[in-house]
Amino acid sequence: MDEFLNVVQKVSDWIWGLPLIITLTAVGLYMTVLLKFFQFRYPLYIMKQTFGSVFKKPKGEGTVTPLQALTSALSSTIGAANIVGVPAAIMFGGPGAVFWMWVIAIFGMALKFSESVLAVHYREKNSEGEYVGGPMYYITKGLKMKWLGIFFAFALMIEVIPSLMVQGNSLAGSVSQTFSVSPLITGIITSALIGLIVIGGIKRVGKTTEMFVPFMALLYVGAALLVVIIHIDQFPNVLSLIFSSAFQPVAAVGGFAGAALSDIIRWGFARGLYSNEAGFGTAPIAHAAAKTDHPVRQGFWAIVGIFVDTIVVCTATAFVILSTGVWTKMGASKDTDALATVAFTETFGTVGSYIVTISLCFFVLSTALVLVFYGVKQAEFLFGVKIGHVMKVVYLGAIIVGSVGGAKVIWSFLDIALASILLPNLLAIVLLSKKVKELKEEFFTSEQYYLLDIKKDKNVNSSL
Repeated sequence: MDEFLNVVQKVSDWIWGLPLIITLTAVGLYMTVLLKFFQFRYPLYIMKQTFGSVFKKPKGEGTVTPLQALTSALSSTIGAANIVGVPAAIMFGGPGAVFWMWVIAIFGMALKFSESVLAVHYREKNSEGEYVGGPMYYITKGLKMKWLGIFFAFALMIEVIPSLMVQGNSLAGSVSQTFSVSPLITGIITSALIGLIVIGGIKRVGKTTEMFVPFMALLYVGAALLVVIIHIDQFPNVLSLIFSSAFQPVAAVGGFAGAALSDIIRWGFARGLYSNEAGFGTAPIAHAAAKTDHPVRQGFWAIVGIFVDTIVVCTATAFVILSTGVWTKMGASKDTDALATVAFTETFGTVGSYIVTISLCFFVLSTALVLVFYGVKQAEFLFGVKIGHVMKVVYLGAIIVGSVGGAKVIWSFLDIALASILLPNLLAIVLLSKKVKELKEEFFTSEQYYLLDIKKDKNVNSSL
C-alpha cells in the first residue's frame, strides 16, 4: 500500500508541477490577448461596477446579489493556502516569487472572468427556482458535449469528499493545538454549523458569506498591516527584495537555501494560481446564481475576487513573513506551515498565535461551507435535487471523519481529482473563447451597458 501511495504522490507532484502551471498560464495569456488586455484598460470602471455598487440595487435577474456570489466564491479561495502556502513559496522560491504571484494573478483575471461569464450566460433555473450554472452547464450546452459535462460534475462531486476531509483535519488540528479541544468535538460542531447553513440553499450560503468573508479578511489583513507598520523600517527593504530577486537567482541566507530563477517564477506562478483557483471551474458555480443584467458585469466580480485573494490577502502574508525576517532564520524551511504563526507571535506574543489560529479557523470553515455547496450542485446536475440533499449528509460526515484523521488514503488522490476537473474546464474555456469575446464586445459597445454607464458618470460629474 505504501508503495502504491508513493506512486500516486509522484504522479500528483508531476501533474501539479510544470504541466499544469504552463497550461493555466498559457490559457490565461491567450484569454488576455483575445479580450484585448481589458483588465489593464478598465481597472477603475471594473472597481466602480463592483465595490462601487455594493449599496446599489442589483440589475437583472438572479438568486443572490453579486456581492453574495463573490463572497461565496471567495469563501472557497481564501483558505489555509493564504496563510501556509505563501510562506512555502517564499522559502522555496525566494522573495521574488511574490512578484510573479502578482503577475500571474493579473493574467488569471482573464481566466476567471471568462469562466464566470460563461457560467452566467449558460445558466438555468432548477426545480426550486434557483439559478444554477458552472462548467457542467456550459460544457453541456455550449460545447454540446454532455458526456464531458457529466464527467466534470461527477469528478467534482467526488473530489469534494477528500477536500472536506483535509479541511476538517486542518481545522480540528489548529483548534486542538491552540485551545486543547478534541478533534472529534470540533468535527461534529463544524459539521452541524455547516449543515444548518447549507440546508437553506444558495440564499442562506450567500447571506452567511456576505457577513463572514469581509470580517475574516479584515481581521487577518488588519493584523498583518499592524505587523508591517510595527516593522515599517523594513518596508523599503521588503519592496527592494521582491523586485530585485524576481529576475535573478537568489543566494542562500540563514535558513533560506537560495533559489534559481526558474524556481522563483515557478513558485510565484504556482502560489498565485492555486490560491485564487482561476480556471478550476469552482467559482463560476457561485457567480452563476448572481443577479445581473449581463454576464460580463458579473465577470467583473470574478476579477475582483482574484484581487482580494491574491493581491490583498496573499500579499499581506508575504509582507508579514518578509518584514519580520522569519524566512531567514535557521530551520525556517523545515516547517513553512508555522512561519506565519512565528511572525505574528514574535510581534504580538501569545495573542499573535491566537490571531493566526482564529483566522485559519474562519478560512477553513468558510471553505468547507462552500465546498459542500459546490458538491451538492454537481449532484443536482447529475441526479436531481433529492440526491443533492443526500450528498449533503455524505459531505457533512466527511468533515467529521477527516477531523479525526480517518480515511487518509483517500486524501492522496486529492490533487489528481483536482486535475480531473481543471482540464475539462480549461478545454471548455478555450473552445468557447469566441463566445466570451462576443459577450465582452457586446457589453462594451452596447448603449445598454458600458456606454450607458459612462454617459451616466459624465452627467453626474457635469452636475457637480
